[in-house]
Amino acid sequence: MTDHATTFRRLHQEGLLLLANAWDAGSARLIESVGAKAIATTSAGLAWSNGYADGDTLPVERLYAAVESIARAIRVPLTVDAESGYSDDPAAVGATIARLGALGAVGINLEDGDGTPEALCAKLDAIKRACAQAGVDLFVNVRTDIYLRGLAPEGERVGATLARARLYRDAGADGLFVPGITQRTDIADVVAGTSLPVNVLAYPGLPAAAELAQLGVRRLSAGSGLSQTLFARAAELARGFFRDGDSAPLSAGAMPYPEINALFAQR
Repeated sequence: MTDHATTFRRLHQEGLLLLANAWDAGSARLIESVGAKAIATTSAGLAWSNGYADGDTLPVERLYAAVESIARAIRVPLTVDAESGYSDDPAAVGATIARLGALGAVGINLEDGDGTPEALCAKLDAIKRACAQAGVDLFVNVRTDIYLRGLAPEGERVGATLARARLYRDAGADGLFVPGITQRTDIADVVAGTSLPVNVLAYPGLPAAAELAQLGVRRLSAGSGLSQTLFARAAELARGFFRDGDSAPLSAGAMPYPEINALFAQR
């Protein structure tokens, strides 16, 4: 686990880390098999795969089970989207995150959402204490929703993001996730204004990966994009099958059964 933790930290110092977010052990293993250097979960996809809505509604025990299952199925570092920590109580959040580390995660995402920066800082402090006590090394990637939720006027979003970044860095954050940011000048200003490695989210209008790397971005996440697209495709196929019972579309372009099954042999 220490090797995975070291590797994961190093991946934030070597160009742009691309993360195609998984939602269960099967998707994680599939994504690993096509070249992932690390696996990140999508909170939305993971919640949906368990029959819950996104937004801190997933029972924590379900999260633990999913993380344990994913960690067993892959051989690369795992980072887990822990939403806002599934509690408003910093001590409870600290205990939850430390448990994720014990189950095999070497990184987590923690978001501020529409809460106060001070509340997130209290959670960060509790996480650092709980992980130190448990002997767990976790890369804590803090997500600020200034852009995603429009928490500041357009001309003030860079400043508001950097103000939170300073607070989160001082509270122990290892990375800064700014979903919703797309403008080149804004991205460059955020990267220049913080010592934390900056993570952005695949989003309409976002510059291509090569340009993001030139701007100094260290991490690009697919977020819930893969799971949303696959939900749409599954719904389309099911709809068509119910309509006409045609078998052909179900196998058109499908990954062969033996190839999928082989992904999990001796895992």
